Amino acid sequence: MRISIVIPVYNNTRDLPECLSAVKASAKNLDAEIIVVDDASTDETPSVAASMGVHVLKLPKNSGPGAARNFGAHQASGDILFFVDADVVLAPGSLDRAMMLLDTRPEFCAVFGSYDSRPRARGVVSQYRNLLHHFVHQQGNPEASTFWAGCGAIRRDVFLAVGGFDAKRFPRPSIEDIELGVRLRRLGHRILLDREIQATHLKRWSLASVIRTDITCRAIPWTRLILESREAPDDLNLKLGQRVSAALVALATALVPLALWRVDLLVLPLASLLLVVVLNRALFTFLRRQRGLGFALACVPLHLLYFLYSGLSYLFVRLEMQLKGMRARRTPRAGEAR
Repeated sequence: MRISIVIPVYNNTRDLPECLSAVKASAKNLDAEIIVVDDASTDETPSVAASMGVHVLKLPKNSGPGAARNFGAHQASGDILFFVDADVVLAPGSLDRAMMLLDTRPEFCAVFGSYDSRPRARGVVSQYRNLLHHFVHQQGNPEASTFWAGCGAIRRDVFLAVGGFDAKRFPRPSIEDIELGVRLRRLGHRILLDREIQATHLKRWSLASVIRTDITCRAIPWTRLILESREAPDDLNLKLGQRVSAALVALATALVPLALWRVDLLVLPLASLLLVVVLNRALFTFLRRQRGLGFALACVPLHLLYFLYSGLSYLFVRLEMQLKGMRARRTPRAGEAR
């Protein structure tokens, strides 16, 4: 078996059929197997998967996508593992492209792509969120600093050798793929970001779900990972311009109260926010080309909000870790005098 496509899923009868149809079409002429790992769904998801003629595995309890992918990888027969999320529709040729790259570029252990520029869900928030992901990955360094499991492939022997995803640390959807990428790089492996491997994202986002997911499942755990590993690569969401933008939005927020004292000082936070827009002009230009000027303007406050809560999340984790360090230094070790 050359390639095993592993799809973790939990309670998603709506998107899974389209996901599987695209995977089956892409794998039609390949030596491939399709494995759906049901993460203890409480609806008809396992039956839907089984009805489409794929191999279905079931976890006894809900353990998160990291554990589901690990379980599928251990049961897989392919030399290459291709991970696909259940709310993703692979573009034709994605599997062939990943296999070709790993065959012809033996120096890389993994390759991943991005969402495409045609997200299915309507609404400004859903469109902004998915197009932002597309833009960030399309602008990322080909020599990637991390991994993405929404649409990415890895050599099975390498995956098993490093222990797969850290399902214990990440028992729910989070940055388990980012952490895997960091671990792979630390062990000397190389990861490729290929802009031609793309997939359509079907997920619908609300503003509340975006903020909640970004803070609790990404910004906070990612900041912890950065501070623990002491690595902050100049790539993807961590590029220098992104970090400067977050700092400027935080500065603008802190300066707003000054306007209550002197109205003319309002120019300071406004200038900071204008500079953020200038720093991110490539993104807003891309959004205008994709959906028009009105859409791009509507995304400006959403992106400023993104920088605000991302920056606050970083400060929260930094303070949290400093407080833990202070408490640890104050607590005497066993055998030490108080």
